Amino acid sequence: MDKFILDRNNSILVIVDIQDKLAVVMKHKQRVTDNCLHLIEAAKLLNIPILVTEQYPKGLGQTVKEIKEAVPHYEPLEKVTFDCCRGDGFLEKIASLRKTHIILTGMETHVCVLQTCLGLLEKGYFVHLVSDAACSRKKDDFLSGRELMRDAGAVITCTETVLFQLLEKAGTPEFVTIVKRIK
Repeated sequence: MDKFILDRNNSILVIVDIQDKLAVVMKHKQRVTDNCLHLIEAAKLLNIPILVTEQYPKGLGQTVKEIKEAVPHYEPLEKVTFDCCRGDGFLEKIASLRKTHIILTGMETHVCVLQTCLGLLEKGYFVHLVSDAACSRKKDDFLSGRELMRDAGAVITCTETVLFQLLEKAGTPEFVTIVKRIK
């Protein structure tokens, strides 16, 4: 059961390649961005580390403005590999945080998000793909990527499930802040 339970003290939020030139061609860009912003707010409130990656920013641009401005420290890990785990410094950064659960979001589900998920699973991490905070240009590609991740052992979840697992209970100041955001 450990893989299914998110704990604020044992989780990292990873935002993969939600960049200007990639996002502009995504049908669900706004939904993905909004849900990432909810997750970022919760991560900030609950002291959950946030990692942002950028695939070849020279060609695809930087992280979209809304996310860039929301993260506490915008220090993206730049890469040219599709699997973040094969990029410089990514696995070292994850390991240094000493957490076991990865909350995974990003673009595109069937390419960089999938390959990163597989790399993290291979290294022994528990991965929660937040399916409404990830997308691909084509629906079939999204569905294929999501199914492959589930088959490989990732937990497929959604933004509100993640938020309420991390919050654990109602009535806290963090709960009030998050509920106002998602209404």
